Amino acid sequence: MGHYNFPKEFMLCRQEEKDPRKCLAEGRAVTSCALEFFRKVKSTCLDEFNQYANCLDRGSPDLKFRMCRNTQSVFDKCVQDNMGMERPYYGYFCAPKVIRTNRPRPAPEPPLEFPNTPDELPDTMPRKPAPYSQGGGRQFF
Repeated sequence: MGHYNFPKEFMLCRQEEKDPRKCLAEGRAVTSCALEFFRKVKSTCLDEFNQYANCLDRGSPDLKFRMCRNTQSVFDKCVQDNMGMERPYYGYFCAPKVIRTNRPRPAPEPPLEFPNTPDELPDTMPRKPAPYSQGGGRQFF
């Protein structure tokens, strides 16, 4: 399993298990992967990273990226040249993905049951006409 699968596996575990305690091992793997990434960034692209971070922090009052595209491209080029990692295309993280995993499938959720629902009203009950229904519907001004 590659480093890129750690966050996907962790999020899949959290979604399926609905108990964060069952996903501690996956969480540790994500944390160690992130720490390893930032150690590599610190050893190879620290100046570019600091310039990009300072631009994001001070370039816009609402932390918008548009003011920092130049420093972002310098940082991206450094990461690509020194670490061999390319920034994913815009919308990559929104695209649906199939995740291959070794964990067993969770049991299907049982259908929802509502035992205390009221009985159906009989059709012989008197019904009042709907309010504001003169003329076939609501009249606009």
